[in-house]
Amino acid sequence: MPGTSTDPFAGLAAFLAVAETGSFTAAAARLGVSPAAVSQTVKALENRLGTPLFLRTTRRVGLTEAGAALLIRARPAAAEILQALETAGEMGEEPAGVLRLTVPRMAVPLVIEPVIPVLRRAHPKVAVEISVEDAAMDLPAHGYDAGIRIGEMVERDMVAVRLTRDIVWSVVASPAYLAARGTPQQPEDLTQHDAIRYRFPTSGAIYRWEFERDGRTLTVDPPGSLVVNDGALLISFALAGLGLAYVADIAAEEEIEADRLRPVLQPFLPRSPGLFLYFPRRASIQPKLRAFIDVMRTVLRAA
Repeated sequence: MPGTSTDPFAGLAAFLAVAETGSFTAAAARLGVSPAAVSQTVKALENRLGTPLFLRTTRRVGLTEAGAALLIRARPAAAEILQALETAGEMGEEPAGVLRLTVPRMAVPLVIEPVIPVLRRAHPKVAVEISVEDAAMDLPAHGYDAGIRIGEMVERDMVAVRLTRDIVWSVVASPAYLAARGTPQQPEDLTQHDAIRYRFPTSGAIYRWEFERDGRTLTVDPPGSLVVNDGALLISFALAGLGLAYVADIAAEEEIEADRLRPVLQPFLPRSPGLFLYFPRRASIQPKLRAFIDVMRTVLRAA
């Protein structure tokens, strides 16, 4: 029978650290204690629960079925508790604390690079941690205060603040590529071209290019032996003349205006909502997030 403890959360931080890092040594470094202390704490938790949580070998640490089940439920709950503690500590007027953001690479030059320097100068007590990733992200489960994504990727129960105009999708190529291979006139012409293809980071699926014709959606899976999961690489490789790329116009705006990239198939390309900042409604009371939103609106309005 599982034992009892006066502290129901005893060992939980150590368990989560080991589960997330896959290592007792890495977990110890995160928690600022010795690996032996982490091992003893986890062992005590396992004894209390009456079941092993990890499968330990000389090479790796894996979760048992019970450990995996505990991780699924405990990680978002722990994030909620940390958020509650942080919010309680930030109820003063002056913005402070760590602002954790998840943003797609597209948003880095458009939002992050112009906004963060102004935020840091205006609110030096606000530390900022930014994770650049294109995959969809569960904010509370991963400890983020807010995220930036294309509007259609934002969950409906989130507060959303528009950052950019709508996106018009573009198929672009370098002038050198088009001179050598010709300009496609219809989406079907893409079968005679080289595409720089995009693989979704989360699902691993290859993106099928979307077009519109006569009010209907048309998808094309163009051939191409170059595959990336990063939007900036799509533009970089297109600039290098390696093929056609399917990108957001706001991400390639500078290259298009300078004629380093040329858009093609424009009559057939769809429109999407632009970039939005999004966050849980309860997070909006945090001074650090309110400060970020205020600075962001001022900077982007002036841009």
